[in-house]
Amino acid sequence: MVRFFAASRFLFFLLFIASTGLIAPVQAQNADDQDAPPPPKRELRGMWIATVENIDWPRQRGQTPEQYRRDYLRLLDAGQRAGLNAVFVQIRPASDAFYKSDIEPWSKWLTGTQGKAPANGDDPLPFLITEAHRRGMEFHAWFNPYRATMDSVTARLAANHPYRQHPQWFLRYGGQLLYNPGLPEVRAHISRVILDVVRRYDIDAVHFDDYFYPYPAPGKVFHDEAAFQEHNPGGIAKLADWRRNNVNVLIHDLRDSIQSAKRWVKFGISPFGVWMNKSADPLGSDTRAGQPSYANLYADSRLWLEKGWIDYIVPQLYWSTNFKLVPYPILLEWWTRNHFDRHLYIGHGTYRMLESTRSDTTWRNPRELPRQIRLNRSYGEEVTGSVFFSAKSVLANPLHTTDTLRQNLYRHPALVPTMPWLDALPPQPVANLLLRRAGTAVTLSWQPGPVATDGDAATYYVLYRFGANERSTPNDPRRILALPRPAPGFPATYVDTTAVPGQAYAYYVTAVDRLHNESRPMRVITNGQPQPELAQGQAPAGTVAAAPAPTATPPAVAVAPPRAVPAPTASGASRAGAAQPVKVKTKAKRRGFFSRIFGR
Repeated sequence: MVRFFAASRFLFFLLFIASTGLIAPVQAQNADDQDAPPPPKRELRGMWIATVENIDWPRQRGQTPEQYRRDYLRLLDAGQRAGLNAVFVQIRPASDAFYKSDIEPWSKWLTGTQGKAPANGDDPLPFLITEAHRRGMEFHAWFNPYRATMDSVTARLAANHPYRQHPQWFLRYGGQLLYNPGLPEVRAHISRVILDVVRRYDIDAVHFDDYFYPYPAPGKVFHDEAAFQEHNPGGIAKLADWRRNNVNVLIHDLRDSIQSAKRWVKFGISPFGVWMNKSADPLGSDTRAGQPSYANLYADSRLWLEKGWIDYIVPQLYWSTNFKLVPYPILLEWWTRNHFDRHLYIGHGTYRMLESTRSDTTWRNPRELPRQIRLNRSYGEEVTGSVFFSAKSVLANPLHTTDTLRQNLYRHPALVPTMPWLDALPPQPVANLLLRRAGTAVTLSWQPGPVATDGDAATYYVLYRFGANERSTPNDPRRILALPRPAPGFPATYVDTTAVPGQAYAYYVTAVDRLHNESRPMRVITNGQPQPELAQGQAPAGTVAAAPAPTATPPAVAVAPPRAVPAPTASGASRAGAAQPVKVKTKAKRRGFFSRIFGR
């Protein structure tokens, strides 16, 4: 039944897209652009930048700061051209650091030798964050929590590597050195590392990948029996349930700690794409994956969503739509039913287009990635974005799929979806909006409004342009002219060089805070006459009395977070009956609110 539903929906969506054609940009609002349904205005579009083994960046070890900065900008510029609005940068691949740390050593994948600092004492992380923000991209700091080395050779570890001081924290498995997740001291260390970054750097999110307990290796045993006996205060009977509880405690406590440190920093995880197969658990997906995360990696991602411990999830759905064991449409449909009102972004295996694999040849079809993104969008607000693994595939443009993003699917800008459980209060509108028109150019300038009652100021702005007789709506990204992001506290200026001489326009400007809540607009109109114009902006009719969206009440943060989380039973019965987090319902109300404030 599920298979038939997903396939039918997929076929309908392909026929629908084929009938609409390409969507033209705002500068060329032709008939097709007017009639086609708009793309989503809010959609996270990201790429992972992997540093382990220099997969994406830096291109090689031991580069000068000038070289690795130039290579990073090359990746960001490729992402910006493709229409992306987020980057997920691996800053701690293996108990090491791509930033200045007093806790863990510099990464060998940055400088060539673990513990060796970059030239001139350079700290790359502020640069990485600033350049992403400058391009309108969120910066998600990607940590691998438990991996300590990519091999089991300890002689080359830096003097300040945690293994040197605490060898009892680690276990050897599968040719690697791994932290033992069952030790409270290990969880405390991992939290300390992450909170150090949260407090000192202007990141937008903390991000984990799919490595929790290690992927099972044939004939190998992960020997954590001693920790099971010594650190099991709840008396959990089964080793598997105890391991899951160890990961649950880390996720639960870390969520509380992040929110205490900075309330706007998100927490998201990208697990292996299959939680459980339906054959092993009735709550699972109709798939036949060999390494489901709940059973094999002890990562209960469904529970984290159900409890509201994470803000978003990016399941790694790296299979194609035709892969028989784990078909993309079947797994996608399962996640739309199991994300519990937290953001669901999809991880796409775009690296597979660079391979010559015989296991999933559908990835050789240039239509496969566009097909997956369109299928995501067919679920509306249940799926709110995509992340591509990895940046190298965005830069390489395999099968011209990056061109397809730039020219079609991501042709128009998108705002990152809001998270009302973190913040639902919009910033104050802009002030002193002015329009000057001389010749063909239209120059708009404005100043930031006062800070909102929650202390948030504008982070960037949305500039819309409509024809004189066109109905104005904030929900159509084809009318977004630009997303200016001036330096904090400075006036903003934008020059519209695409305005047609003799044509009248209405410009709307809104302010957006760092969690992407959008303010009431200010409007200014040009009459299109040949003589110079000077016009003062004003609020559209009906907006003055409009009340801002209510502030979501954040969950209370315990002074001393609990050190144990009840483990779900293996049968799944307690998982199904667990309490769900309360969601602040703002989406429907916000659409009506914006219809009023745009004054049309």
